[in-house]
Amino acid sequence: MKAIITVIGKDKSGIVAGVSGKIAELGLNIDDISQTVLDEYFTMMAVVSSDEKQDFTCLRNEFEAFGETLNVKINIQSAAIFEAMYNI
Repeated sequence: MKAIITVIGKDKSGIVAGVSGKIAELGLNIDDISQTVLDEYFTMMAVVSSDEKQDFTCLRNEFEAFGETLNVKINIQSAAIFEAMYNI
């Protein structure tokens, strides 16, 4: 399983630590990560994977709830969506 996680919100300390901790807690591995601060807004994209099949509805709910605790918006999408777009 491979997925793309995006994080967007007002910049503050601890966002990367919190999100990466949640990723590990959910049994996902970070394969690639990019982050930047645009003006005063934090943005991050991460490619994550797991050897096991994951329930995206459950993962999405976990990340959305966790994002609220950090005051950021966290989204996860299957990488298969992006791969299918390029195969059309």
